[in-house]
Amino acid sequence: MVQYDTAHVKNIALLGHAGCGKTTFAEAMLFESGILPQRGSVEEENTASDDHELEKNRHSSVFTSLLHIPWKGYKINILDTPGYSDFCGEVLSSLRVADTGVMLLNASTGVEVGTDLIWDYTERFKTPMLFVINQLDHPEANYERTLQEAFAHFGNQLAVVQFPVETGNEFQQIVDVLNMVMYEFPNNGGKPAKLNIPEALKVKAEQLHQELVETIAAHDESLMEKFFDQGTLTEEEMKKGLHDAMIAHDLFPVFCASGKANMGAGRIMGFIDAVCPSANERPPAITLQGDALPCNANGPTCLFVFKTILEPHIGELSLFKVFSGTVKAGMELLNEDTGVTEKFNQLFLLEGHKRIPVNELAAGDIGATMRLKSTHINNTLHEKGKSLQLTPILFPQPNLTMAVSVQKKGEEEKLSQALHSLQEEDATIRYEVSAELKQTLLHCQGELHLQMIQWKMENEYNLNLKWEAPRIPYRETIRTGAQAMYRHKKQSGGAGQFAEVTLHIEPYYEGMPEPKDVPLRGKEEVVLAWGGKLVFYNCIVGGAIDQRFLPSILKGIMEKMQQGPLTGSYARDIRVLVTDGKMHAVDSNDMAFKVAGLQAFRTAFIDAQPQLLEPVYAVELWCPNEQVGAVMGDLQTRMGIIEGMETANHLQKIIAKVPLANLYQYASALRGMTQGRARFQMQFSHYAPVNQEAQRKLVEAYQPAQTDAMLVD
Repeated sequence: MVQYDTAHVKNIALLGHAGCGKTTFAEAMLFESGILPQRGSVEEENTASDDHELEKNRHSSVFTSLLHIPWKGYKINILDTPGYSDFCGEVLSSLRVADTGVMLLNASTGVEVGTDLIWDYTERFKTPMLFVINQLDHPEANYERTLQEAFAHFGNQLAVVQFPVETGNEFQQIVDVLNMVMYEFPNNGGKPAKLNIPEALKVKAEQLHQELVETIAAHDESLMEKFFDQGTLTEEEMKKGLHDAMIAHDLFPVFCASGKANMGAGRIMGFIDAVCPSANERPPAITLQGDALPCNANGPTCLFVFKTILEPHIGELSLFKVFSGTVKAGMELLNEDTGVTEKFNQLFLLEGHKRIPVNELAAGDIGATMRLKSTHINNTLHEKGKSLQLTPILFPQPNLTMAVSVQKKGEEEKLSQALHSLQEEDATIRYEVSAELKQTLLHCQGELHLQMIQWKMENEYNLNLKWEAPRIPYRETIRTGAQAMYRHKKQSGGAGQFAEVTLHIEPYYEGMPEPKDVPLRGKEEVVLAWGGKLVFYNCIVGGAIDQRFLPSILKGIMEKMQQGPLTGSYARDIRVLVTDGKMHAVDSNDMAFKVAGLQAFRTAFIDAQPQLLEPVYAVELWCPNEQVGAVMGDLQTRMGIIEGMETANHLQKIIAKVPLANLYQYASALRGMTQGRARFQMQFSHYAPVNQEAQRKLVEAYQPAQTDAMLVD
């Protein structure tokens, strides 16, 4: 196996909306490099990258595949990413380690919503980018329209390097205005002939060449001076200018291709080798300590785990990029995040599902290892004696939550292990066992993401599960003050129980004045784990209740706060004043006062105009202009309050507040409403009062359930 130094390793991520042809283009690259004896196809389910059974069934990428190709003395690592926004975690992980992004645009459909989302991610990472207008052999391909849409979406930083002579069935020739030559491909694709540009196309080619020269010169002062002196730039000067501008995320070259017809991939691979940056040419990584970590094979060994794959009966495969130094088989590295020393018994290059053993990987390279004990996505590992921690990937908040439970009794532990494994593989999946809702909740990115999870649960973990809507985490509070007294008296032979508690409750808000006209003997503020506060005052005079029983009264109140009288939801934002009571010298004890405090609080709560609160979420939504009306109308039917709208590039951004109860399955509803052209994100905002009719229905639904539970007990 050839060992490549840092300068001769290029890491690229193939990006773009689903259906733009990333996997097919990767197949053409592998074939052109000689890695594959023949090209596979998505339709025939035999491509190198979409090798998972689920991907074959769907005929689209679900997971990122790592591939590598040798090309003219260089090694190109390829990260073939999925195109649907539900699998954005795969794209973010790939961009974290890629040194160039290759954005493919479908020439028949133009710039699609998934492309915009991915572009936002590349802007975050400042990834050097090039564009490929792909599928130019499609009968409905429209190069000019796609190019104009790209300029509209991504700005004037695009630099046209190529244009097709014809599109559709006649696509066979590409004019390259960087090296001023025409490539003519054989009917079955492959290596093109280099021809002079025909006279009929020379004016257009020379005009685009001049525009390219001027664009490159405008981003480099030294090249600008040469351009003023000579009126042009040499091909080498143009390549250097493009190289530097790409690193600065200032220019984005545009190429032409058809992955399916195997036309154009070789030229783009040559450009990647000659112009696109290696890892050591990009700005050094910055550690969380604020130190620069140059990509140097002679530096301290440091790598970053960006993806894990759980392989049945084999174990966990950890994919990593070497950011500094050289990692060798048998080396021991310290995990900065967990403090565990890990031994790298084996190192691999990946070609889809194939693993190719290697002895070492230098800085800038990407590889994999197996069976690390305590290493996860986002972990930094380094040689002992150092303290290095690289910036983790920030994954988006979930957009869809489902409650999941087993159909077969006794499989609870199996479900827990499966959920843990899924979360290990995909950092955008989260799960929790909610004590409040008494449900196991799975959080993911959307309907397609959920379908993938359900498929894996059934086919890989052999679990037949029940999926249902999650319960809503309501809160209970009060709107006015109320007073109650409760006497707890129990005599059943021997020592009895006696306690009497009188208390006053009222709504609490931050900054409210202290109670007046009552003696304040003590105060305790309880910051509730579920939000809000309980403020507890001791206003007892004359020793009516011994001080030692006050904590028991508070304990009883807290117990009822955890299961409010209306719907059993958590209660919040209440002020309690214990004003009077009675005790017995023999029969009073902690348990008696706990019961009395709980019951007095419950009675006062019901008399204090109880109010049910519901969680409201802040929703940010992006959609094309023509779909704004439909989207806003739908939000209003969900009791959403539109708070604003602004232009975000070519899309409209809608900002709204919507009750969580009305957002169930919103991801799939929005996809259907906009044909997949809109996207959204949501996060908790605040609690707001439920309207009285809805509250009545929720309370009525809760009371029979409580009665049934008591009968079962």
